[in-house]
Amino acid sequence: MKKGAIRRELVSETTDAVMSDRQQQILQTAIGIIADEGYGSLTMRHLARASDMKLGALQYHFRTWDALLRSLVNYLRNELRYILMNSATGPLGIRAIAEIMLSDDAQDHDGLWPQLWAMEQVEPLVSDLLEDVYAEYLRLLETALEAAGNQSPRAEALCLMALMESESLFTGKGRRWESDRSAVRKTILNFIDERYGD
Repeated sequence: MKKGAIRRELVSETTDAVMSDRQQQILQTAIGIIADEGYGSLTMRHLARASDMKLGALQYHFRTWDALLRSLVNYLRNELRYILMNSATGPLGIRAIAEIMLSDDAQDHDGLWPQLWAMEQVEPLVSDLLEDVYAEYLRLLETALEAAGNQSPRAEALCLMALMESESLFTGKGRRWESDRSAVRKTILNFIDERYGD
């Protein structure tokens, strides 16, 4: 997901109010820290410094660590929703979902998702919140598979999700097999075409 590429009103989970531009900038900075330096580098103090503000000013926007994490995952959920929901006029097919999830827009922060996967091992709140994000993604795939007449839509949706998510883990920016990324993406799409004719 491209930094600042998507402009729309986001709702903060902590206040049920529209998220300000400044809050969005702070969250984009947090995403950059996680993607570039690893989740262990994200602290309230580091984020405040990286956002050119004092800790107290950051806490005005996000009072607690949990509030920051909730807003961060909510921000990512909204970005994913926006990418998936605004890419077609009708319900998305299996291939369309795969194309979106493998696109550069969805994969802009190759280091982000592996870091979030690691973060959820030590932050139960992140684990719960990411499960909600993945549940939405799973629902979309499952619906597309049901529409295609698949007999095991849940199991196949989980398999496809795992396949697409691991693509960035193995062939993302700076990874050992980065040079194979285009071929891997094409192979995933060919597999979907052959299996589902979508």
